[in-house]
Amino acid sequence: MKSIENLKFNDKELIPAVIQSEETGEVLMLGYMNEESLRRTLTSGEVWFYSRSRQELWHKGETSGNRLLVRSVWTDCDSDTILVKAKPLGPVCHTGSRTCFFQKFNEDGSVTVLQDEG
Repeated sequence: MKSIENLKFNDKELIPAVIQSEETGEVLMLGYMNEESLRRTLTSGEVWFYSRSRQELWHKGETSGNRLLVRSVWTDCDSDTILVKAKPLGPVCHTGSRTCFFQKFNEDGSVTVLQDEG
């Protein structure tokens, strides 16, 4: 039986976590989790990350109020990535956008902003 201990954390003890809207299937953001933030995510019902810049646990929405309610947590076939299906309570991106992925690359390498950043 697989468990958290079977996950393949990187050399900094982190694993990428893709956050997806349970309702729409849209990818909302990518963050990193360590074992403690994953365990908190599983037990609290809200998403926790490990902030690489601040080197501390980060409860999504702690300051903005725009939390992510956990609906289910998955791992991929290689056990090196986490997928969290969640219900967002407000915009997910720090810019005020509903998703962090609103900038599309064009064939010529330029970028088109697909929605208002906030």
